Amino acid sequence: MNMATTANPAILPPAPEPLPAPEPVYSCPSCQHWIADGVLACPDCQTLVYSQHLNRIGAAAAQAESEGRLTDARALWTTALEWLPPDASQAAQIRAHMDTLGGRLQTAEERQSKWKKRLGPLFPLFVAAAKFKSALFLLFKLKFLLGFLGYFGLYWALFGWKFALGFTLAILVHELGHYVAVRRRGLKADLPMFMPGLGAYVRWYSQGMKLDELASIALAGPLWGLGAAFACVGLFVWTHMPLFQALAYTGAMINLVNLIPVLGLDGAQATLALNRLGRGLILASCVVLFALMHEGIFLFLGAGMTWRMFTNDAPEENSVGTLAYFLALLIVLGAFLYFVPDPGRIGR
Repeated sequence: MNMATTANPAILPPAPEPLPAPEPVYSCPSCQHWIADGVLACPDCQTLVYSQHLNRIGAAAAQAESEGRLTDARALWTTALEWLPPDASQAAQIRAHMDTLGGRLQTAEERQSKWKKRLGPLFPLFVAAAKFKSALFLLFKLKFLLGFLGYFGLYWALFGWKFALGFTLAILVHELGHYVAVRRRGLKADLPMFMPGLGAYVRWYSQGMKLDELASIALAGPLWGLGAAFACVGLFVWTHMPLFQALAYTGAMINLVNLIPVLGLDGAQATLALNRLGRGLILASCVVLFALMHEGIFLFLGAGMTWRMFTNDAPEENSVGTLAYFLALLIVLGAFLYFVPDPGRIGR
């Protein structure tokens, strides 16, 4: 754990970088009531004006706590109080939690002091070894590593190690698209979890994000997967190995399947930001793309979007950015399958 000692202030770790201050809000996120400068809670509906910024601080502080950086977490919670009314119930909860962290810090410092006395001059070596072990644990989380190897092993047994390695890496790139999109927004995300024979996913915590942001995170996976497919095409052009053609086609097909708006697929999450008109445009596009490219996957996409036309989760306003993002992926991935045909078999 990264605990500071009071004996030598010169070696105290630097304070964590504060999150960038949000843009001033002059309209309540809930009731659209006008908000005066410096007001932190809507006088009409009592909604917290800077709730999104507070969610980001909370996510960063929770991550710091999970990594054992209690000093950093306490500093982050302190910054959250600046964006809360002093008499708000959330402020009282944060102050109570900070007191708890303070107690944990004091206990850890007392424990560290005892070990320092016991180990004497060997204490710095003990601390260095503990930090090195923690770094290895964070870098190679056991679940991620075992899942990756199990995924690779299954497809090795089915298609040979070359295709298995390329396919597993392509899935990893897809999942890293989600992971990076989440972390860029200051939220906590776990490393990709592989489930041999079923797929992979990234577990993360939305913290009350807007629907268009959730859609952008969902579509980041197919976008990165498309990039991996293009990389395989480049390798095929360079080496003329059918293996890379198979990987390119399979990768594009897998990412198109992920756009079907059902179950836990990426398309289902992205569709939440589309109203009925937006969903109808996606449906019409799937029909046109099937007519042009004769790829059966567009029939499944269209069927899924037909069902989502009648579900009760459509918002009133359409996210134009999500619609354009979704359509662009459909068109480019469809064209990819058209111009990079299935080689017919997978080379071992």
